Amino acid sequence: MVEPRQGVLPDGELKELFEKGSISADRPLDADQIQPASLDLRLGTVAYRIRASFLPGDRRRVADVLEEPGLALHEIPLTDAGAVLETGCVYLVPLMETVRLPEGISGRANPKSSTGRIDVFTRLVTDRANAFDDIQEGYDGPLWLEISPRTYSILARPGDRLAQLRLRRGKPQNVSDLIVSIDMEAADGKPVGWRAKHHAGLIDLRAIGGHEVADYWEPLFPHKGRVVLNPEDFYILASRESVSVAPGQAAEMAPVAPELGEFRAHYAGFFDPGFGTNAGGSRAVLEVRSRDVPFILEHGQPVAKLVYEDMAGDPAALYGGKSSNYQGQRLKLSKHFA
Repeated sequence: MVEPRQGVLPDGELKELFEKGSISADRPLDADQIQPASLDLRLGTVAYRIRASFLPGDRRRVADVLEEPGLALHEIPLTDAGAVLETGCVYLVPLMETVRLPEGISGRANPKSSTGRIDVFTRLVTDRANAFDDIQEGYDGPLWLEISPRTYSILARPGDRLAQLRLRRGKPQNVSDLIVSIDMEAADGKPVGWRAKHHAGLIDLRAIGGHEVADYWEPLFPHKGRVVLNPEDFYILASRESVSVAPGQAAEMAPVAPELGEFRAHYAGFFDPGFGTNAGGSRAVLEVRSRDVPFILEHGQPVAKLVYEDMAGDPAALYGGKSSNYQGQRLKLSKHFA
């Protein structure tokens, strides 16, 4: 008997898990919900405004913790008309998908690219969890998403997709790393980045291309090949390097060593097979926030790393199709902006 390959599960195996009931949902899959190496996760029909983030620990379910006095401040129905999730608040939303993972299969979640680029912080929570974003092998239960809009309030509805799940057979196998540095060279008068405006308007998650850039962002231009990050401002920047992910691999953006700078780079970290391979190269777009003090970023400064691992099989489709918003990108805001 041939042992199945270890690594990140491709789209075909994700579909098989749905057919076998290892992944189930409150309604049928959306046509584009399964990506080459990940599954988009959909918001359910209620959001709980909570006093503080939490982990349930190895003895409690998430629902049990929510029932504790003083934690859930408000219950907000998510309807087709939409509900506003405000900046500075923390919400917990049950997802439409639940899982019953087979032996040997574990999961890891991450915000979608479009989520990170509008500065919405998300983390997956499971019952009896001691860590965010990880699903242990054999987990059987619901999935919850913690949501905290940082810069822009958002209008959310059931079925909106803010996070994605990657399933893996076996232990993570890091096959290579690529250090990513920042691009601070302006070309043809174009900005090297964007800084989010304070007190901007609401972002409707369904209004793709429906928001004017100037209402939410101001262009960022370097001085002598550098910019100074203001504490707690939010920036969209691009890597100096073009990056690509081969068809037989998947990648995740990860922080570099903390001693390289007092800032956080890149909230949304999954790169699917085929990214950057059919468009003459794509840059990594980075979501950056300085911590506590102003910080100088210079051209070529390392800011993150791309961690590659093997796929457990060949995906039926590679990144770069009609539903791929960021193939061939240079410096690009989220799909919500015109």
